[in-house]
Amino acid sequence: MKINIIGEQLPQQEINAYIDYGMKKYPDRTISEMTVKADGDFVDLKFNFADVPFDRVRRITGYLVGTLDRFNNGKRAEEHDRVKHNV
Repeated sequence: MKINIIGEQLPQQEINAYIDYGMKKYPDRTISEMTVKADGDFVDLKFNFADVPFDRVRRITGYLVGTLDRFNNGKRAEEHDRVKHNV
């Protein structure tokens, strides 16, 4: 994680507390960068997050799916037999 400090110098213990705060506030996201803007008693925190990979979603036989691994044999056969058009 990249950490940017703007303004006053902060002790490492305080910076670690801000990192812990961000990780607790956003537990399901990966923080790639944190900017701390210190001005006296006031501190502004800005978190930048890592990109989330996108899984392809298709509409197959009336269902929105990413993969066919949860389809039963009937739905797999239905998908196999459908006409596929090239664009």
